[in-house]
Amino acid sequence: MPQPTLERDGLVLRPFEAGDAPAVVAAYADPGIRRWHVRTMVDAGEVASWISDRADRWQGERGGDWAVLRDGELAGRAGLNAVDLEEGSAELAYWVVPGARGAGVAVRAARLLTDWALSDLGLHRVGLEHSTQNEASCRVALRAGLAAEGVRRSSVLHADGWHDMHVHARIAD
Repeated sequence: MPQPTLERDGLVLRPFEAGDAPAVVAAYADPGIRRWHVRTMVDAGEVASWISDRADRWQGERGGDWAVLRDGELAGRAGLNAVDLEEGSAELAYWVVPGARGAGVAVRAARLLTDWALSDLGLHRVGLEHSTQNEASCRVALRAGLAAEGVRRSSVLHADGWHDMHVHARIAD
């Protein structure tokens, strides 16, 4: 099945393309994105490999990533990690470029992708984990309809050490 393009609320979510590489490098130059993600994405080779891997993950039914476009410009990323079609679950991930923050882009993209995953893809549960220190991501998760479920202690290594992670999820109705 080809990866779909999703549209709603002034956003377009489409598969990443090779031409997105400069915008992805620029996004990862932002300290706010680098703080919460392990990748550096500082050179064209790393980004080209990452974009190519996105298509492989989709074809292998392991995950999917979408470029989030607002007014035709890359505003962020929304993705599904650890997709398990047999168990009906996936983990939501997202980031938003500085110029698109505060405009509800992350919330709208998260809601759109979660709606699609629970209905069209047929998943039962879409989860999300973020550092307990990442208050903005917590607000996004809650506004996108992912209920808070608890905390996983010292579960993800960030550049500054191990972080406790808030756990959120939305279950199919």
